[in-house]
Amino acid sequence: MADIQTSAADKKEKEFFTHVPQEAPGFFLKGCHQYDWGLKNRLSRIFNPNDGRTVMLAFDHGYFQGPTTGLERVDQTILPLAPYADCLMLTRGIQRSVIPASTTKAIALRASGGTSMISPMEEWEGEIDGKKAKFGRPGFEPLSNESTALNIEEAIRLNASVLAVQVFIGSAYERQSLKNLTDLVDAASRYGIAVMGVTAVGRAMARTPQYFRLATRIMAELGANVVKCYYTDTEFDTVTSCCPVPIVIAGGKKLPELDALQMCANAIAQGASGVDMGRNIFQSDAPIAMMQAVQGVVHGGLTAEQGFAKYNDLKASGVK
Repeated sequence: MADIQTSAADKKEKEFFTHVPQEAPGFFLKGCHQYDWGLKNRLSRIFNPNDGRTVMLAFDHGYFQGPTTGLERVDQTILPLAPYADCLMLTRGIQRSVIPASTTKAIALRASGGTSMISPMEEWEGEIDGKKAKFGRPGFEPLSNESTALNIEEAIRLNASVLAVQVFIGSAYERQSLKNLTDLVDAASRYGIAVMGVTAVGRAMARTPQYFRLATRIMAELGANVVKCYYTDTEFDTVTSCCPVPIVIAGGKKLPELDALQMCANAIAQGASGVDMGRNIFQSDAPIAMMQAVQGVVHGGLTAEQGFAKYNDLKASGVK
């Protein structure tokens, strides 16, 4: 893997051209100017054409975590947030059972699955020099053993703008997850539906710029129209620069509100096209206020500090 281990013969230093925006003649979104009309229209529902950015609200966690904190009752915790999102990222079960069909929000539909938080690790006991020891498969991540979770006809019935598929680069089931991606790209492109490759980071995978450059580029090269990955404190602009399609960042674990808003601001400043946040919003003390603060940072040009002040003002006024 050339990007993981640079050979002695590869002496030329990499140039990511982070200071040069990628052109997209005739369309507002990076890498998307040569798509068909229908696909462009669906992407325009996800990303605001005025600034090319999006605030996606992710609450698909139940597909492998069950009723995680903040999602015990989606009708109570998520529906009040929906008006402030550009796009809702969810499973088909929640879409059908909870989300009103009258919604005008773009739909990012979870399209892969098949494992859970209690999927067993492959571990066994043995001995080394007469002493008991535990063994396991290096790099094995049980969550990576996903398959596609719906077909294209179901995506059409649910009016999805984009299908989200988890990709596990470097895992035991890397090939299967990439096959899931390419199968969905082939099916979705026939009907002008976008596919978002979601970078999965398991226990054996590092959250480094080097890893995310590798993972996001592979997904884009294999046809993903949008890529989701984590923000990195260093060199994130190289991740966005060498990925030829829009990147949205994952919120990840719950952070203090100011830290989460700073992550949003930093990512946007370094080339991200938006955020796809869940726990940092629905696990906040004031989720609606936090949702509006994130909107202010992503679409309104607020600094993290200004966004935090907005959050506190809204919270103090009784906005929950």
